[in-house]
Amino acid sequence: MKSILTMPRVSDRITRRTFVTGAAAGGALVGLGIKPGWATSASSGLEMLRGNSFDLGIGYREVNFTGQLRQATVINGGLPGPVLRWKQGENVRLRVSNSLAVDTSIHWHGIILPAGMDGVPGLSFPGIKPGEIFEYSFPVLQSGTYWYHSHSGFQEQTGLYGALIIDPIEPEPFSYDRDYVVMLSDWSDTPPDKIFTTLKKQSHYYNQHLRTFRDTLDDVQEKGIAGTWRDRAMWNRMRMSDRDIADVTGSTYTYLVNGCTPDTNWQGIFSKGERVRLRIINASAMSIFDVRIPGLKLTVVAADGQYVEPVSVDEFRIGTAEIYDVIVEPQEGAYTLFAQSIDRSGYARGTLTEQAGITAAVPAMDSPPVLTHADMGMGHNMDSEEGHAGHNMSSLGKAMGDSVHDEHNMSATLARAGLGSHAAVVHAESENGFQVDMQVEQPRIQLANPGIGLQNNGRHVLTYAELRNLNPTPDSREPGREIQLHLTGNMQRYMWSINGIRFADAEPLKLGLGERVRITLVNDTMMNHPIHLHGMWSDLETGSPDHIPRKHTVLVQPGSQISYLVTADMPGKWAYHCHLLYHMLGMFRQVEVS
Repeated sequence: MKSILTMPRVSDRITRRTFVTGAAAGGALVGLGIKPGWATSASSGLEMLRGNSFDLGIGYREVNFTGQLRQATVINGGLPGPVLRWKQGENVRLRVSNSLAVDTSIHWHGIILPAGMDGVPGLSFPGIKPGEIFEYSFPVLQSGTYWYHSHSGFQEQTGLYGALIIDPIEPEPFSYDRDYVVMLSDWSDTPPDKIFTTLKKQSHYYNQHLRTFRDTLDDVQEKGIAGTWRDRAMWNRMRMSDRDIADVTGSTYTYLVNGCTPDTNWQGIFSKGERVRLRIINASAMSIFDVRIPGLKLTVVAADGQYVEPVSVDEFRIGTAEIYDVIVEPQEGAYTLFAQSIDRSGYARGTLTEQAGITAAVPAMDSPPVLTHADMGMGHNMDSEEGHAGHNMSSLGKAMGDSVHDEHNMSATLARAGLGSHAAVVHAESENGFQVDMQVEQPRIQLANPGIGLQNNGRHVLTYAELRNLNPTPDSREPGREIQLHLTGNMQRYMWSINGIRFADAEPLKLGLGERVRITLVNDTMMNHPIHLHGMWSDLETGSPDHIPRKHTVLVQPGSQISYLVTADMPGKWAYHCHLLYHMLGMFRQVEVS
C-alpha cells in the first residue's frame, strides 16, 4: 500500500545519475519505435493517436514555460501527452514503457474497467519499474471525453497526463462542425516535492491575497468597529484566514491550455457560423478554474463524459479532474477562452479565431473571493453573535458531543433535505484531535450555488442543480445503506484526512458486489475538494431522481455536504480520494468491492 501515496524519494529535478539511468532505459526501447522524451521545448499542439493498439513511452524532457529550462515527465515526448482516440465496444491494448529512473503508472481516469487495469500502484497493480513495459488491456464500455495521468508520486504535476476521446457506437445527440480538446493544467518551475515541503512548513506560503490594513478599514466601514472585532477575533481564534481559497497559486504556477502559456496562446480555428465542440478537461494538479468565453454562450452537453440535457450558460467552475463538453457558435473575429484560477491569482488563456494570429482582448480577472461565515456552514447569524462560533465550528481538539457515527451506517435524511438547506450532523471520535482543526455542524447543500466568488457576478454560472442526465437513471433502486464521510484537515499543519483518519491508518470501505449505496460527503474544511471514486460512477443526487447525472469527480464546496449513489458493480480494490495532489496523501480511502 505504501507506494500509492508516499512522497517520491528521488527529487523531480533531473540529476546526471537519473538522466543516465533514464537514458539507458530509453535506449532499450528504440527497437519498439518509441521516441525518447528529451527535447528543448514543449510542443504547442496535441498529437492524436487513433485505434485500439498503442505504444506509449514515459520519459524525461526539458521544457521552458517561464524563461528557465526545467525537467518534465512526458508521454511520447509531449506535454500534454497524445490524445488517445478509442471506439466504444472495442478492446484496447496499451503498451506503456518506462524510461524514467523511478517507477511510474498510468491511470485511465473515469474509465470503467477491471481493477487490475486501473493503474494505481499498491492496490491491484505493482507499477511500472524503470526499463520495463506494462500492457494494459480492457474492453471499452463507454463513450465520451476523459483523460489519463500518472498515479505515481508527483509525476502528474510534472506533465504526465493526456486526453482520451471515446467515439460512441450510436450517433451523438447533438451536432458540431469542429472538435477541440482543451486541457487546462498548472506548471511550476519548483519541483513538486519542494512545494509539498513548503506547504507543510507554511501552509499559506503561496497565498497572494492575505488580508491587509486596508481590508480592515473597509470592514470597519461596512460592519463597524464591534462587528469587525468580533469577525477578526473568531478567525484568529481558529487560526484561519478568510482568504484561504487555494493552497498553491499563480505565485508559483503558470497556467496552461494544451501546454501553451497565456503568452504563447493556444489557438483553435473556426469558420463563421460553425458549431464548435470544446472538450474542456481540468488536468491540473491543484487548481480549480472558472471558465468563460466573453461574447459566447456555452452550451453544456456532457459532464465527465456523460450526456446531459443541454444547458446554456456564460461560465462554469471546473474542479481538478472534472470534464465538461460544451458547444459554442462563434460568428466572426476572435474570442478569448478565459480560465481564471479560483483565487484569482492567475489564468490560462486560449483563442478561438477565424484566422491564425488574430486574438481578442483578455478580460480582467475578478476580485479575489473572501470566505464568509455562511460559506463555512456556520449558520445564518454568525456575523452578529460571537458566542455561536464555538457552537458551530470547533477548533483544535474540541469534542462535539457524545454521539459517534459509523462510516457505514448513517441516515439518508441529509441527502433529501432539499437544495440550499441545512442539516445537523455528528462527528466521529476520530475527528477530535490535532489532525482536525475545524468541524461544521450545519453543512449546507450547495447544489444550486455556483461556488465562492461566482455568486451574483452578472453572469449565468452553471450549478450542479442544473445537470440532468439525458438518459434515464440506469439503476433506479433505492440505496440499501448510507456511508457518511467527513473531509477533514488541519490547515496549520497541512494535514488532510477523512473522518480525521489519514489513509495510512484507515480501514478500507467495503461494498458488496452489486450493492447500491448512498455516499454523503461533509466538507469540514475551508477548501473545495474534488473527490474521485475509481472504477464506479458517482450518480449525483441533484433533485432529479429519474435523470441523475453520472460523474467520476464531484467538487465539494467548503462547509457543505453532497450525496451521490454508487452501484458497486466492479469487483476489486479501488482508490477513492481528493484529486488535489497534495491533499491526496491523507484524504484517501481504499474501497473493496466483493
